[in-house]
Amino acid sequence: MTIAVMSALIRPLVEGRLPSDIDIRWFTTKDEALALAPLAEIGWFDMYDKADMAETISAAKNLKWLNSIYAGVDGMPLDLLKQRDVIVTNGAGINAITIAEYVVMGMLTMAKGYREVVHAQGRHEWLQDSPGKVELFGSKALLLGYGAIGKLIEERLKAFAVDVTIVRRTPGPETLGPEEWRDKLDAFDWIILAVPATEETDGMIGAAELAAMKPTARLVNIARGSVIDQNALVAALKSGQIAEAFLDVTTPEPLPAEDPLWDLPNAHVTMHLSGRAQDKMFVRSAQRFLENLARYKAGEPLNPRVNLDLGY
Repeated sequence: MTIAVMSALIRPLVEGRLPSDIDIRWFTTKDEALALAPLAEIGWFDMYDKADMAETISAAKNLKWLNSIYAGVDGMPLDLLKQRDVIVTNGAGINAITIAEYVVMGMLTMAKGYREVVHAQGRHEWLQDSPGKVELFGSKALLLGYGAIGKLIEERLKAFAVDVTIVRRTPGPETLGPEEWRDKLDAFDWIILAVPATEETDGMIGAAELAAMKPTARLVNIARGSVIDQNALVAALKSGQIAEAFLDVTTPEPLPAEDPLWDLPNAHVTMHLSGRAQDKMFVRSAQRFLENLARYKAGEPLNPRVNLDLGY
């Protein structure tokens, strides 16, 4: 029998669809997960607290395959997983549709000043003019990151006639390499961050990059808070160095109540809700897990598999 240890949250979607030779142990708390982890050949240890998840993964000394609903694997003990030769599959693409839609929503919210429209409704005030007069049509976007989410962002923005330039490792048309984008920042109206959280991307938007953007530029981050120097961003927003920022992710999370980002009129903080703004996440994850389980039992490659050296 193959022992799999999984969160009970996914139980209704996979129970009754599993092979008879899979012995599932369900957990509902961290303590239950820690107790069961050493038994696991297959583990699905997703938890909101990354430290708890990392501790559970570390305790799973017999683990051969780790599955996760999360696209980002930052916070997992990747070196340890590599040392133990564990296959890791993640949730890349599971939430890509809704996150790409969120990016478009954020861009339109800023372009049309929609937050001020909502506030005016709350005041029962009939505005005589639009608080935002920017059109997406014909604007230029720099898209950093071209995974499943990035591809869908590009597809949706092209429908709005946005001129999208991609930053990726592999060269191609309308594409910049990792070392080519910084000196071109002043050409773009939108800077969109969809990169994985790695040592390479940590702090990739700092004071120098913000200073290089034009004052009408708007920044969208649906990657991780760590890819931006947040203190430098606050300073840039306060001084008007850039126009606005739409931040689905921050450092830390949750953002402390006293953090200045909350009160900046040109900062839009959306509490890491982009991936949750849909009702298909668990359904898609369960289906992917079952498909990978069949491959695992047959000795076939699993997909999508995390490159533990690159961290995504």
